[in-house]
Amino acid sequence: MKIRIGTRGSKLAIVQCEWVRERIRSTNPAVEVGLVRIKTEGDKILGSPLSKIGGKGLFVKEIEEALLDGRVDLAVHSMKDLPAELPEGLILAAFPEREDPHDVLISNGNLPLSELPKGGRLGTSSLRRAAQVLHLRPDLEILPLRGNVDTRLKKLKRGDFDAVILAAAGINRLGLAEEISQILTTVDVLPAIGQGVLGLEVRRDDRTVIDLLAAMNHRPTELAATAERAFLQKLEGGCQVPIAGLARLDGDALNLEGMVAELDGSRLLRDKIRGPGEQARELGASLAGRLIDAGAGEILDRIYGRDEKR
Repeated sequence: MKIRIGTRGSKLAIVQCEWVRERIRSTNPAVEVGLVRIKTEGDKILGSPLSKIGGKGLFVKEIEEALLDGRVDLAVHSMKDLPAELPEGLILAAFPEREDPHDVLISNGNLPLSELPKGGRLGTSSLRRAAQVLHLRPDLEILPLRGNVDTRLKKLKRGDFDAVILAAAGINRLGLAEEISQILTTVDVLPAIGQGVLGLEVRRDDRTVIDLLAAMNHRPTELAATAERAFLQKLEGGCQVPIAGLARLDGDALNLEGMVAELDGSRLLRDKIRGPGEQARELGASLAGRLIDAGAGEILDRIYGRDEKR
């Protein structure tokens, strides 16, 4: 039996797929697992911020098309790249245990965020990161930064920026933890929806692959990701809006915190909710509703250019 994994070609994407491949082989040694590299639109367009060119689906659309066409049998995504709604016929079959969900600062001089020079240049193309950093340090200059992790670190080290913000999960998976200057607490910078989670996407009717992946599922991660994605879906969120959320399971209870912010960080709305883990989807939608009532709806309408109010 052979399983074909569809993946982007970046070093991080390959590392993540190889990790999944080894987990499949460990429980099913007779299964042959191959990688099929697929270039997505997001990989081709590097000159513009994601918020300007279409949002989350940029890194998954071509891979999902290959899944639906039968050219690959499994897609391994960074969950934060996945839109809140999947194409008809595809499902997330397993959620391996989450990596560190935090954002990290990597700076020249190994300085923390609070000690970056006044007017310092910080590289990120994430509106979510930019808004929260500007809320803390409105004096900083936020500059767009695209490309894989190696490219971003090279730009930092050659002096294009004083600091960059990246996901701890990717840095850890690439074995670059020694580069981290500061792990940003969720009090300061709440992570992206699904950050640190791998989403294993398959065809809904492919019971063979679904059964092969079952052993990799980590229930606490599944519940956390479900709550966060329900939160995102209710907000109709994409890369054009600074939205963040993080859920954690505490015994049988799920704690979810969410945020919506103005683009310039001048207004930042946060709230949290706690409830039974088995009601993850309902908790996510409920928290989003509370933030909408608190003013997030106005922020969303303004950013999306909608005339009508929620």
